[in-house]
Amino acid sequence: MTAAAAALEAKGDEEITAGLWEAIEPEFVTLLGWDPAVRILSFPQEHPLLGWKECLVEGCEKIGRSSKHLCAACHNRWQAAEETPWEEFLVTARRHWRSIGAGRCSVPSCPRPWKSARLLLCGTHYAQHGSLRLPLAEFLAHPDVVALPAYGQCLVEACTRDRGGAAPYCSAHKYRWKVAQQRGNAPEEGHWRRTTSAVAENNTVSLRGLPPRVVAEVIHGLQERTKQGIKNNLTRLRPLCDLARSQQVASLGDLDPEAMPNSHRGLHKSIVHHAVRRRLTPESERHKDVWELSVFGMRGTLRFTEISQPWLREATKKWAFDDLPRHRGTSIRGILQSRINSIAQLSTSLRLQREDHGSLPALLLRADITAFCNRLAYLTQQGTISAYRRIVFCRDVRLLLSRMRAMGLTRQGEPMSGMPDEFTLGPDDIPDEPEDAEAGRDLPPEVMRHLCAHLQLLEDTSCTEIRVAVELLIDTGRRPDEICQLALDCLERDADGKPMLVYDNIKTHRHGRRLPIPAATAAAIAAQQQCVRLRFPAEPTDLLKLLPAPARNPHGRRSITDNGVTSRHRKWVDALPDILVPIAVTVDSRTTTKMLPFDKRRIFPYAFRHTYAQRHADAGVPVDVLRELMDHRQILTAQRYYRVGEERRREAVERVTTMQFDRHGNRVWRQAKAMLDSEHARRAVGEVAVPYGGCSEPSNVAAGGHDCPVRFRCIGCGHFSSDVSFLPDLQAYHDDLLRNRERLLAALDADDWAKSEAMPSDEEITRIRRLINRMNADLADLSDEERSQIEDAIALVRRTRSRVVGLGMPRVRQPLPDIRPDRSA
Repeated sequence: MTAAAAALEAKGDEEITAGLWEAIEPEFVTLLGWDPAVRILSFPQEHPLLGWKECLVEGCEKIGRSSKHLCAACHNRWQAAEETPWEEFLVTARRHWRSIGAGRCSVPSCPRPWKSARLLLCGTHYAQHGSLRLPLAEFLAHPDVVALPAYGQCLVEACTRDRGGAAPYCSAHKYRWKVAQQRGNAPEEGHWRRTTSAVAENNTVSLRGLPPRVVAEVIHGLQERTKQGIKNNLTRLRPLCDLARSQQVASLGDLDPEAMPNSHRGLHKSIVHHAVRRRLTPESERHKDVWELSVFGMRGTLRFTEISQPWLREATKKWAFDDLPRHRGTSIRGILQSRINSIAQLSTSLRLQREDHGSLPALLLRADITAFCNRLAYLTQQGTISAYRRIVFCRDVRLLLSRMRAMGLTRQGEPMSGMPDEFTLGPDDIPDEPEDAEAGRDLPPEVMRHLCAHLQLLEDTSCTEIRVAVELLIDTGRRPDEICQLALDCLERDADGKPMLVYDNIKTHRHGRRLPIPAATAAAIAAQQQCVRLRFPAEPTDLLKLLPAPARNPHGRRSITDNGVTSRHRKWVDALPDILVPIAVTVDSRTTTKMLPFDKRRIFPYAFRHTYAQRHADAGVPVDVLRELMDHRQILTAQRYYRVGEERRREAVERVTTMQFDRHGNRVWRQAKAMLDSEHARRAVGEVAVPYGGCSEPSNVAAGGHDCPVRFRCIGCGHFSSDVSFLPDLQAYHDDLLRNRERLLAALDADDWAKSEAMPSDEEITRIRRLINRMNADLADLSDEERSQIEDAIALVRRTRSRVVGLGMPRVRQPLPDIRPDRSA
C-alpha cells in the first residue's frame, strides 16, 4: 500500500470513528465508566442488560458464569465435590486467592502492587516483614518501614497494572512471557506486548491496545444492543476484544468469524452490523445489489443479484426505491423480494433464449414475452414451480413493467431506453386463477375443538404469551401481526358495557380499530394484562405490550413477533396427535364417509382468520356486517375469506342424503354416486322447497311452486321426497295439521262441503307421523360420532336453504359453533 493510499484509508477510519462517537450517548459512556485515558469498560452489576452475577460461593468475588452462578474455578470444584450438599458446598468451598486481582501495598503511600493477598504487601515489604517477624499492625508502624517508589506501569499495551519489580511487566504478564519463552514459540517481544491480552478482572473489559475505530465500534454496538433489549455478556465481549487485539485489525469487520467460537459469532455480527448500519443512507444503499432495509425503517435485506441484465437490474432497483414508501409496517420484505424474484425469472428467460442474452432493451420483441410465458408453462409441467407460482410470476412481471413505464424508465437516458411497447404482458398472458383461491382455508369445527383442547401443551412447550396469542387469533380472527402488536390497554367497553378489542390494522394503516369480542375472550385479555403488570410494575402502562417478548425485553416495550408465533405454532401442531375428521372417499365405486387424519399443513395462524369469517358466515351474519368485522374496505375482499357455494353444500348433501325417505317413510337405498348426482342435478336445474321436503314435479318446478296438480298434498305425491334435514319442518307441518283440524271442527259458519274439502285427512296425518317416527328411529340407531356428523351437515343444509328460500319473514341468526366447550361463550 502506498503512503497516499494509507493516508486516505486512515482519514476514512477517522471519519467513521468520529461518526460512531457522535451516535454514542454520553449517558451510556458514563454508565460503563469509560475514561478515554484508561480505556477500560466497567459493567455495572445491577443493570438488567449489562449486569452480572457474583459467584455464590461465600467469599468468592468472581463472576458466576454457569447456570448455577458459579465462577469457572468454583464450578469445577462443585463437579468434583461428588455428594456434597449444595448449601454446604457454598459455605465450605475454598476460594483461590491467587487469581483475584491486584491491589496497592498496605504500607502507607507505597504505590507498588502487593505480592500476597494474605498480607497485602509488595515484594520488598513482604521480604522486610519476613525479616522483622512482627505482626502486621506493628510492622506497618515500624520506623524502618517506609514507602518505596513505583517501578512503573506494565509495558503490555492492554494492561493497566503496575510492575512489581525490575522486570518490564506486571507479575501476571511476567509469568506469561516466561512460559512463552520456555515453550520456544515466543514471538518478537514488541509484537507480543501489542497483541497479548490484559489480565481478566471481574467486571472489566480492556480496550487498551485497540485502534480507535474498534473502540468506537465496541461501545456503539453495546449501546445499540442495549437499546434493543439484548443481554450483553462481558465474558463474551472480552475474548472478542482479545482476538481483535491479537490479529491487529483496523475494524471488527476485518475479523474472520471462523477464528472465534460459535457462541461469540452472534455478538461479533451484531456489533459489526450496527457499525455498518451507522454509515448507511437510503441514497447510498439504493445503488447496491443487496439492500439493507434497516436504513429504510424496515427489516431484512433485498437482493437483486439474480437479475443478470444490468439495465433490468437498475430499472428494478428504481422501481423498488419508488415502491418502498408505499408500504407500511416493517415486515414487507417478503412481498418486495417475491416481485424481484419474478423479474429474475424474466431475466433468466431472456438470458437463455436470446442470442444477446437480453442485454439490449431496444431489441426486445413480443416473441420474448411469449418465450417467457412458455418457459413458465414448461417449468410448471416439470414440477419445478407450482401453478400458483406461475400465476404470481406473470402477474408481478406485468405489474412491474407497467410501473416502470409509468415512471418514465423507457425515456432516453433511462435504463429501459428504447424498449418497445409490445414488450409487455397483457391480461390474456396470465393463466386463469381458480375461483375462490383463498376460500376454503378455514378449519373444520372438529379441528378447532382439538386445537383448543391442547392449548396448554402450547404454553408448556413455548410460553404464556404464545398461547395467549394463538387463543386471540382463534377468538378474534385478526392477523398475526395485529395480535402481536396489541397494546396493554387494548380492552375497552362500549356504551352498553360490552367488551371491545382495540387494535391497529397494520396492513392498511388504520389505527384504533374496535372489534366486539365475547366475555370469555375479554377475561383472557384481562388475565394477561394482570400478568404483564406484575412483570413490569414500574413501567408506564401506555408503553407496555399485551404480549411482551419473554427475552431481551427489560422494559416490556417489545412484543413477540408474528414469525415467532408462526414457528412455535408449527412445532406445536406437528407434535399434536392426529386429528380425525369425516372425509368422503370412494370405495368400490361407492362414496362413503371415513374418519381420516386432517392434513396438519393446513393448520397455520392465518387460517384462523378464514375460520373466523367462515364461522360467522355459516351463522348467517350478513356480508356487510362481516366486512366490518374483518375490517375490509370492500365487500368482495370479505367474500374471499369464506365459502358459500356449491362445494360446502355438496359435502353436506353427501351426508344428509344417506338418510333419505320416500312418502311412505321407507329409507331410500340407492347407490351413493347415482343419488348424489341426482341431488346435484336437481339443485342445478332448480327445485321447489316446501315446508317439509322437496318437490321435483316438472310443471310445479317450472311454475316456481305455484302449479301443484295435487294442491300441495305432498305426502301423497310420488314426486315428494324428504330427508332428516326437513325433520323440524315435518314436525311443524304435523302440528299445523292437527291445529287446523281442531279449528275446522269448531267452526260454525262454514258449509259442510267447505269443511270437508279443508279438513286434513287422517291418512295424511298418519303418513306424516309415520315419516317423523321413522326418521327419529334411524337417527337413534346412529353412533354418537355418526350423529354428530349428521347434525353438522343438517345445520349447514338448513342454513343454505334459508338463504336461498325466503318467505319475507325476519330471520334469527344461527348460533356460532362451539369450538371452546371448556369455557362459556
